[in-house]
Amino acid sequence: MPPASRHVRAVAVQPQWHVSDFLSAAAFARWLRSQLDAARPHLRPGQANLVVLTELNGLPLVLRGGYLAAATGKFKWAAALLLIHHLPEVLPILLRERVSPIRALQLARASENVQLYLKTCRDLAREYGVYLVSGSTPMPHYRLESKRLKRVGNALYNQTLIFGPQGELIGSADKVHLTPDEEGGGVDLSPSQLSELRVFPTPAGDLGVAISLDAFRPDVTGTLAAQGCTVLLQPDANGSPWTGKEGIFPAGQTPRDQPLAWLESSWQVTNAGQIRYAVNPMVVGNLLDLTFDGQSAITGPNAEGLPPRSYVMTPPRSGFLALIPWVEGGSDEKLRKVGLNLAAGSGHPRENAYRTGVIHADLHLPPPTLATPLPTPHEVALSALLAGQARLPRSGLRWGWAALGLLGLGAWALAGRRRKRI
Repeated sequence: MPPASRHVRAVAVQPQWHVSDFLSAAAFARWLRSQLDAARPHLRPGQANLVVLTELNGLPLVLRGGYLAAATGKFKWAAALLLIHHLPEVLPILLRERVSPIRALQLARASENVQLYLKTCRDLAREYGVYLVSGSTPMPHYRLESKRLKRVGNALYNQTLIFGPQGELIGSADKVHLTPDEEGGGVDLSPSQLSELRVFPTPAGDLGVAISLDAFRPDVTGTLAAQGCTVLLQPDANGSPWTGKEGIFPAGQTPRDQPLAWLESSWQVTNAGQIRYAVNPMVVGNLLDLTFDGQSAITGPNAEGLPPRSYVMTPPRSGFLALIPWVEGGSDEKLRKVGLNLAAGSGHPRENAYRTGVIHADLHLPPPTLATPLPTPHEVALSALLAGQARLPRSGLRWGWAALGLLGLGAWALAGRRRKRI
């Protein structure tokens, strides 16, 4: 007798973030727990539940302890103050590894922030008994040496982690296509390689990760589809007003309304039958002077998505199994104005008044057929850390290194002045 098909409850959480949620380990744990608490009424007892969180929800942990930096209200000012505050840890990395200040800051804080992020997500997956897609966080790669994790190079990836209901690490995935804000002029992350994408077979589906922009790219979705992906995971943090124009478009083309452009990610993938289901949670809220907005959605076969509906500013269509409404409806002109009123720095009474929520859909999946991919050295290292069999090096205040670094910078500056005189 052939194995029975699987019935899975998929849940997408649309949270709002505030700077205060990232200023301490306890605040971050409360913020993530509130999302699982919100998801709890949507879980279905007796079957696999898949909960998907939002992109870069670990990025603001770089602010942890930086109360003065957060009070500036500006991302660039906050980064500058954080660099000064953590100079003893940052400066050796700057001088030794020749990376940008913003990447050096993140690498300097990685040990503590990675451990906090991993263990918080692990504990929540185990406590709530769900397959948890963590969202994503900036993370270097590690390898296990004896009982310690050692950072591999100075790359820093936008990384998603998938946990099982016992808290076990199922796998990790790095973003391939970066937005301008993620590149050198922004938070300075590193692109991954298409060849490193894998599909993870689980009782909650054969899971493939396409973080944000990756879900718009046929090379990523095609690679995952060819490997047998049945559930596409698209954690997202759209850093602009939802009812404005798309920020990334081919040269020579007129930018479209962003909701229309968004149809070319998860909805298009499932509408074309390339992958059966997709889960796309989106974070909202103004983080310092940065704006994030969107509509979380779960998409699937057209026959399962009745009645027709769609993002604001686009006509109704089949294929949306669940969709969080935007803050209000109305004409396109009205919605564009509302989007600007919500945005950071608008000064409008509705500034930061976004809609949060949780949606779910039941997925009907074919029997499992895929083999589990071998864990990467990075995943082996993270699993050892989570099992208490290894530890990360602690970030210390290395004033000796800092003093040497300051002397080196001073010598470099003096030499530069001499060169100018010549």
